[in-house]
Amino acid sequence: MNNVPDQQISDKDQRLIILDTETTGINPREGHRIVEIGCVEMVNRQLTGRTYHAYVKPLDHRGQVFEMDKEVINIHGLTNEFLNDKPIFSQVIHEFIDFIRGAELVIHNAKFDVGFMDHEFALFNARARGQDKVPMTAEFCTITDTLKLSKDELGSPKTLDYLARFYRVDKLIDRTYHGALIDAQLLAFVYIEMTRKQSSLNLSVGDGSNADANAIRRLSATRNKLKVITASADELEAHADRIAVIATKGGEPLWK
Repeated sequence: MNNVPDQQISDKDQRLIILDTETTGINPREGHRIVEIGCVEMVNRQLTGRTYHAYVKPLDHRGQVFEMDKEVINIHGLTNEFLNDKPIFSQVIHEFIDFIRGAELVIHNAKFDVGFMDHEFALFNARARGQDKVPMTAEFCTITDTLKLSKDELGSPKTLDYLARFYRVDKLIDRTYHGALIDAQLLAFVYIEMTRKQSSLNLSVGDGSNADANAIRRLSATRNKLKVITASADELEAHADRIAVIATKGGEPLWK
């Protein structure tokens, strides 16, 4: 885990956690578990350098190590042998929750990752007592799904690979394998580009107070008058010649 010390964040700052997980399969209801968590922190759309990263040893319903299929290992590159000495989820759950608590989670296909997170939380709660139990994700975080954002922006849901190429950030990260922290870092770059238009439109009025950003901005009546520069005789003649050329080619000039 690489967890840079906390920085001071005020109530007015927007704290985002770009999050990804790797798992033993696609359905937690079939006993599949999280094997890797990767989180990247952004404040006010700027990467802070703070990350959370953990490998997790998956256990099956008998409490034994979950044996992953080769096709799954080929996707994220995490072998059963590599994960064997890693902590189980209950050993990292509190530090993980502490890192993401109160943030807006940005996840690509959030239904998948949040589904696995809540499944892990529920398994933990089944053995926990009273105040040791943990809440479900939506109870302490808000969630933004970039898969849905891609549908709104591009007309249909797109994969992270597609979005990385589309926004030309695919070369910024080496993705030999789909690691959780690697994918979270890539998604951070995608999210910045995907929402850049929204950020540029979210401009404050006047001194940046609570004024309505959509309000009409009226110029001061005491402002200096704008200087009017008229066209010269040569410019008027050149303009008339150009209009004549357009007319001879069958066009109908708008500017006489």
